[in-house]
Amino acid sequence: MSEMTIVDAHHHIWRQADLPWLNGPMIPRIFGAYEPLRRDYTIDEYRADAASAGVTASVYVQTNWAPADASEEVAWVQETADRFGWPHGIVGFADLASDDLDAVLAAHKRSPLLRGIRQQLHWHHNEQYRFVPNPAQFLEPKWRDGLAKLGPLELLFELQIFAGQMKDAARMIALFPETTFVLEHAGMAEDQTAAGKVAWRQGMELLAARPNVNVKLSGLGTFRRRARIDDMRPLILDTIEMFGADRTVWGSNFPIEKLWTSYGELLAIAKEVIAPLPSQERRKILGETAIRLYRLDV
Repeated sequence: MSEMTIVDAHHHIWRQADLPWLNGPMIPRIFGAYEPLRRDYTIDEYRADAASAGVTASVYVQTNWAPADASEEVAWVQETADRFGWPHGIVGFADLASDDLDAVLAAHKRSPLLRGIRQQLHWHHNEQYRFVPNPAQFLEPKWRDGLAKLGPLELLFELQIFAGQMKDAARMIALFPETTFVLEHAGMAEDQTAAGKVAWRQGMELLAARPNVNVKLSGLGTFRRRARIDDMRPLILDTIEMFGADRTVWGSNFPIEKLWTSYGELLAIAKEVIAPLPSQERRKILGETAIRLYRLDV
């Protein structure tokens, strides 16, 4: 792989009509006002956003279609990839505690690019940041039984939680040493007070101590709703210090981050922050680790 091979390990495309959260009344969300997102975001537009940055491969991550349509979402993205050659990997949705999980996973597996499952589990005392009613849903026996089905299917699990949930998440992960986890958005460091930074660091260290946990440098502008290198530098460098380049990938989180920045600027910030690292580590963070984790044919 050349020095310039770059993989975007976290992006979206969508048809607005398929997404309940983009239709109907505007509801406050974790990333603020989102009127510009209330439209189709096609693979053509995504590739145009990414092209000037030199990205050569990508992983699509589910966009919260209605749960009953989860398999239709994966099939649509697979059809898009068959037609356009992008994306190169797919992370779909499944409720791991649902009674029809086996049927959902079987339908998902008809798509050869399926590489993982994301079920957003982040809970916060601020209801605007809360996605589930229970902060430790991943400790419930039925949910854990569902998680146990992913490993034999060679599917990783994308974990999206806040710092306050990390201790319990580390307990859960210890029960599944053969399952691959990818922690999204560098642990969603929304609390930038001194106490908040300590809590994030402590939680991240617990997760980093599990060798089957990887981390994604994505969504770093979500809570400040801007893209500034001074904001992102400590998050990026601290995360890499804890997890290492072998377990760290970069993702754009587009088009969400498009609300406040361009694709090129976002990637340029990541490149500038990691520029002092050895070239081998930069190559892993920007591409090699994602190619291995998501088994990308690039």
